[in-house]
Amino acid sequence: MSIKLFVGGLPFRTTEEAIQEAFAKAGSVLSVKIITDKMTGRSRGFGFVEYETKEEAETAIEMYNGKDFEGRNIIVNEARPMEDRPKRFNSNRE
Repeated sequence: MSIKLFVGGLPFRTTEEAIQEAFAKAGSVLSVKIITDKMTGRSRGFGFVEYETKEEAETAIEMYNGKDFEGRNIIVNEARPMEDRPKRFNSNRE
C-alpha cells in the first residue's frame, strides 16, 4: 500500500520535477503533485509526494521535515484524508 506525504512551505517557483528529484533520495517516488490555484494556475505552496512503502515515507519525513528546500524550510508529514482534518472557518463565506 502506498503512503502519501503532505509537503508544505514550498517555494512558489519550484517544480514537480525538482521535488521528484529531491525526494527520490529517500526512496521510490510514485507521484508528485503541487497544488495550484484554480483561477491563476499559480502554486499554492504545498503538495503531495507518494511513496511505495511506509519506510520510504518515514525516511523522507526524517530527511526533509523542517529542512531547507530551495531557500525555504518545508514541512513534511503523513497526509491525512480530508475527512480527518479539522474544519476551517472562512469569514468571507456566508
